[in-house]
Amino acid sequence: MVEQRCWPKMDLLRSESMQLVQLIIPLESAHRAISYLGDLGLFQFKDLNAEKSPFQRTYAAQIKRCAEMARKLRFFKEHMTKTGMLPSTRSAITNDIDLDNLEVKLGELEAELIEINSNNEKLEHSYNELVEYKLVLQKAGELFYSAQRSAAVQQRELQVDNHGEGSIDSPLLLEQEMITDPSKQIKLGFVSGLVSREKSMVFERILFRATRGNVFLKQSVVENSVVDPVSGEKVEKNVFVVFYSGERAKNKILKICEAFGANRYPFAEDLSKQYQMMTEVSARLIELKTTIDVGLAHQSNLLQTIGFQFEQWNLLVKKEKYIYHTLNMLSIDVTKKCLVAEGWCPAFATDQIQNALRRATIDSSSQIGAIFQVLQTKESPPTYFCTNKFTSAFQEIVDAYGIAKYQEANPSVYTIITFPFLFAVMFGDWGHGICLLLVTLYLIIREKKLSSKKLGDIMEMTFSGRYVIMMMAIFSIYTGLIYNEFFSVPFELFGPSAYACRDQSCRDASTAGLIKVRDTYPFGVDPKWHGTRSELPFLNSLKMKMSILLGVAQMNLGIMMSYFNAKFFGDKLNIWYQFVPQMIFLNSLFGYLSLLIIVKWCTGSQADLYHVMIYMFLSPTDDLGDNQLFLGQKFLQLLLLLSALVAVPWMLFPKPFLLKKQHEERHQGQSYALVDRTDDPLEIEPHYDSHKHEEFEFSEVFVHQLIHTIEFVLGAVSNTASYLRLWALSLAHSELSSVFYDKVLLLAWGFNNTIILIIGIIVFVCATVGVLLVMETLSAFLHALRLHWVEFQNKFYEGDGYKFHPFSFALLGNEDE
Repeated sequence: MVEQRCWPKMDLLRSESMQLVQLIIPLESAHRAISYLGDLGLFQFKDLNAEKSPFQRTYAAQIKRCAEMARKLRFFKEHMTKTGMLPSTRSAITNDIDLDNLEVKLGELEAELIEINSNNEKLEHSYNELVEYKLVLQKAGELFYSAQRSAAVQQRELQVDNHGEGSIDSPLLLEQEMITDPSKQIKLGFVSGLVSREKSMVFERILFRATRGNVFLKQSVVENSVVDPVSGEKVEKNVFVVFYSGERAKNKILKICEAFGANRYPFAEDLSKQYQMMTEVSARLIELKTTIDVGLAHQSNLLQTIGFQFEQWNLLVKKEKYIYHTLNMLSIDVTKKCLVAEGWCPAFATDQIQNALRRATIDSSSQIGAIFQVLQTKESPPTYFCTNKFTSAFQEIVDAYGIAKYQEANPSVYTIITFPFLFAVMFGDWGHGICLLLVTLYLIIREKKLSSKKLGDIMEMTFSGRYVIMMMAIFSIYTGLIYNEFFSVPFELFGPSAYACRDQSCRDASTAGLIKVRDTYPFGVDPKWHGTRSELPFLNSLKMKMSILLGVAQMNLGIMMSYFNAKFFGDKLNIWYQFVPQMIFLNSLFGYLSLLIIVKWCTGSQADLYHVMIYMFLSPTDDLGDNQLFLGQKFLQLLLLLSALVAVPWMLFPKPFLLKKQHEERHQGQSYALVDRTDDPLEIEPHYDSHKHEEFEFSEVFVHQLIHTIEFVLGAVSNTASYLRLWALSLAHSELSSVFYDKVLLLAWGFNNTIILIIGIIVFVCATVGVLLVMETLSAFLHALRLHWVEFQNKFYEGDGYKFHPFSFALLGNEDE
């Protein structure tokens, strides 16, 4: 629900009185007037240019400008997020920011940031290339050095063998010539670089196949990950050196390196050149590192400067875009000097809106003031309830079913009490209620901090419904005290039990039962009932009958609300031919059942209520016998049965014929006064429009009334039975709690072992929190929700209205671009 400041007395039963208003605003003060109305947040604009596309509207260029500035701000926010910065929430608020100056400033900052990023990317690219080059120089140098050393060792061994005597192991003549004559040795070329370790095996295989084995490949593993200059990501790589012979082999190798994304780097065989290149690369790396650090510091300072004003700039751009969107909904006067606006506002806000328009005229130095005039209309106004942080959550529960029709009775007035109470009937345990209350008190105490944070979806819903859960917890403590259950354990809180054993040893307690020795336990269920043989039958009977009483009471409240609706809208047909027969039918059957339950409780009678209700229909004239609870019961049952039978045709037949008669009289011009029966045209319902009188179909009206009658008659039975879920869920909650206590906690206690006891306590806590405090809470919440939406609200609530969505800057803080 829209939470606004409410100047009049808050009244949730009927929505605020609304009026359709026309505003004629001079062009020079239009922007400021819309801005002040946005600050006020009590005016809903109608789109007077619905037939035009967004690009054909007057302020399309300004919206485009705002969208471009919003894009730049998102660009800044992305970079702040990447660097781990957050926009400052304590930015200096200055009211002299001009949109044109802001546009220029954002453009300059964007250009500067793009230039810094571009330079940093180039420097990072060069730095990563030099890091790879240094690795190639190190690893390839090690390969060449080890190869030269092993070649020198082999050459010395051959020379030693040549000076000795010839043997079968001596090299052949050709080999000797090649060794002794350097001019006849073959000169090999090589390519060095880095390749991804994942691709190294495939790279080697492809090289071998492409050159038919006429290459020699050496690889060396790089221990740490390397930032790839192209992708900018950390990759595990290997340094490779490929030796080849011939230009064709070289071309193939170069193409394969490109295909595999292998970065190639030059390498000199001469040791002095290698040392010189290594020195140059190391010096260049130090210089680049220093330059990159300076660039990042400059970028950080720039982003800090932006972050300090970011929230203020962002809010300004959002406001301007919102204002221009609203201005596009206004139509231009024929003189092209004024803008005409139409929209809805609460009647109590008339003075505030007029003051805002006058202030806009003065601040913009306009010669002409804005005109405020109320329009007469038959259009149905939007529904607006003025709520606060406590009532808004309950209003959202009702709105999820349907938005109330204009000035229809609002169920949330009663939901504030009945919803948590019906929940507590199913969840009655004052131990569990205290746990829920502690959680919600934490959320309420820290609501200022938590409301500014981004919570998860489930936590967000829990936080928004914190006051609903608080009421549920308070009522659960109350019903838990009535049921006398604290984690299923009874306590003698309000005095000693009224029952005791027949003797001190209590040996006959399981056979002869207990006797009453004191006055009745003053509040709730006597603790002695717990753990006895008759506990379940007694509690079943109590909770089942209590569920019926609560259900009939709430359904009667719903029908009573339909009377107040009909009286408010001046609909006498609904009072006499809907409200009266519905009350008669419901209370002739289930109101009478509720009376029997109360009489049986008060008198202690052993009468069978099932037998009484069944034979009230099957054999209404038979003698009641032992099932008679009071004098005149038989006559009363006959009277109520006849009343219920009369109520059905009373609901079905008169209303369609009377509607037909009204239509015919209106069509003949005999009762025009019915159309203009009120001075306020907003109270005329849309279905009384003159165009619809011509389309009156008696058959459709009769079938609709027939469906409504059948639905109510069958619903009276099914809805009453539906309230038995209060008994079923209360029993399930109690039994689950008892099982966890008896079979987990007491069982672990009986072993006299500390470890088993600790494990038992942990299991008990986890089961209580997971099953009873989470799953059972959700289950009882959903069942209470169904009882309100279906069993209660369908008696009177139409819910076919539409919500009041005012033009308000207060909503901008919750919107993401």
